[in-house]
Amino acid sequence: MGDPGESLLNRNKFNRCQSHAQDELQSFRTYLRWMCVDQSSFWTVALSWFVFVIFTFVVPAMSHFFLACSTCDAKHSRPYDAVVQLSLSSVAALSFICLSRFIRKYGLRRFLFFDKLVNESETVRKNYTGQLHRSLKIVLVFVLPCFLAESAYKIWWYASGASQIPFLGIVWLSDTVACMLELCSWLYRTTVFFLICVLFRLICHLQILRLQDFAQVFQVDSDVGSVLFEHLRIRRHLRIISHRYRAFILWCLIFVTGSQFTSLLITTKSNAELTIYKAGELAMCSVTLLTGLLILLRSATKITHKAQAVTCLAAKWHVCATLESFDANDGETPTTRVTTSHNQPFSEASGGESDSEASDEEDDLDNNKLIPAYAYSTISYQKRQALVTYFENNRAGITVFGFTLDRSTIHTIFGVELSLVLWLLGKTISNV
Repeated sequence: MGDPGESLLNRNKFNRCQSHAQDELQSFRTYLRWMCVDQSSFWTVALSWFVFVIFTFVVPAMSHFFLACSTCDAKHSRPYDAVVQLSLSSVAALSFICLSRFIRKYGLRRFLFFDKLVNESETVRKNYTGQLHRSLKIVLVFVLPCFLAESAYKIWWYASGASQIPFLGIVWLSDTVACMLELCSWLYRTTVFFLICVLFRLICHLQILRLQDFAQVFQVDSDVGSVLFEHLRIRRHLRIISHRYRAFILWCLIFVTGSQFTSLLITTKSNAELTIYKAGELAMCSVTLLTGLLILLRSATKITHKAQAVTCLAAKWHVCATLESFDANDGETPTTRVTTSHNQPFSEASGGESDSEASDEEDDLDNNKLIPAYAYSTISYQKRQALVTYFENNRAGITVFGFTLDRSTIHTIFGVELSLVLWLLGKTISNV
């Protein structure tokens, strides 16, 4: 066991809503300042909005109207630049506005649920804090490869086509400044979009840690009232996350869908010329947007699956406790023999798989392992049945305006998107 004084110090560290300069969010706050999305003071707010307007609207507009010239040769013309700029700017504007509103309204600690960690176990607090620092690396993993590809394309474009592009003043200096501004604009818009997607993944990861910790109550002698209270607290936090992110997820789905259908429409025309020089940026933009959307949907689906797996776990706990209570009351047959006979069908149905093989494939909450029922004699059948009925009728998860983001919802979205794609392809091919 750990030192009680150290445990109390860790709990007091999380038992506050206000941040300070040297807390556990120091590195993350520094990252926000470098990204110019810090909202901690009047000057940082003014700077963040200035950088946002410049890199999201001014630079892309100037790049499109002054550099995407119609007189360039076949390799340097950019016929799909309007779709690329509008797509990236729209999702960046949505991400920045939502992120600014979250931080300004709730504060950084409340938004990341650090003020709620005082009620969690030491394992949850430690893993969540470590996941926060890994989240910045996740943003880098997604952004860096695309940025290197974009940098290679922009440097080649300016270095090889400068004589055919209208410049004012010194040509090489204009090329350098314009290239740097375009790369900074692309990096800013992409990073802001991935940042809010990864933060959503981080918050969902906290709820997964809490659910894994919550599942341990079925392994020990727990009171039904405490189990119910803890599950209500988790459901409340999931509703808070859903309420905060529902508009962002919905508009992100609309923007990404519109961008992809527009790209499909203009690239399937009969006179469309698809080369890596012309459509390379469009393909990279599509990959970026789809990756961010998949992060959102996968995180929401994963936490919803974990939350709904609690119902299966509670039902299994109820069955094991009921069987144990009947076996304990059977005076003729020993409990150990009956328990072994109950376990025998499961061992036969498993097909001889070892425990290590099963643990690699099974979920932490939704698995085929029986729960030991040695300590449930104090919980009545009626209480256990009431708790299972509650879980069956109060399934938790991430929702968007009442629609639960689970696997069936993702399948529905995929079906609708595929139908629209096939319809659009049918209209385009029939007009060729």
